[in-house]
Amino acid sequence: MMNSENEVLIIDHFELKFPFELRKPISCSFELLNRTDNHAAFKVKTTNPRKYTVRPNNGIVLPRSRCNVTVTMQAQSETPMDMQCKDKFLVQCVFTHPGATTKDISQEMFHKEKGKYVQESKLTVVYVSPPRPPSPVPEEPEELNSPITSEPEKLSHNENTAPRVQILKLIEERDAIIQQNGKLRRELEFLRRRGPEKRAKFPTLYYMLIGLIGILMGYILGRL
Repeated sequence: MMNSENEVLIIDHFELKFPFELRKPISCSFELLNRTDNHAAFKVKTTNPRKYTVRPNNGIVLPRSRCNVTVTMQAQSETPMDMQCKDKFLVQCVFTHPGATTKDISQEMFHKEKGKYVQESKLTVVYVSPPRPPSPVPEEPEELNSPITSEPEKLSHNENTAPRVQILKLIEERDAIIQQNGKLRRELEFLRRRGPEKRAKFPTLYYMLIGLIGILMGYILGRL
């Protein structure tokens, strides 16, 4: 913050820093501080009025008070070469009579005349790159109390695998018995259709085999 006995208003900084982005209006601000017991009038001018909007562009700063001025740059379609800007702003300040308002401000107030002090401060425009969003930090893996390949885990894996292998084996046996049972039933049906003489010749052992297959099926299904 600059200060001088001859200053009407103190300007907190003399660079207008715009975080430049294409096709987006950008704003920055500066502050006017009145440390005197007098009313002070100010007016803001720029070398490129079509490019910027200033709010307020003039006003009255009361004794022992301050005023914030916002400068908005219109959306730009091209990036300036080397991110340089030659635009300038001029802030003019003068003391005025007590009770003055913005309606009392005129261009003549800032004309330099003999015995009249007009403070003039130049502000430059600076383009800065917009801050980059923080990159995501990869989460660190949680520490384990024991190695992943510890012996207890290996044993637990083997114990969980053994019943599964046994179940798969039983399923294969069940499917084989089902297939054999179907074959025997088809042969039995064929013999039944041949007549009483052929059925009499059908061996008793054949029926016993079918009964045994049924028992095995019940046993395997029960274990599953």
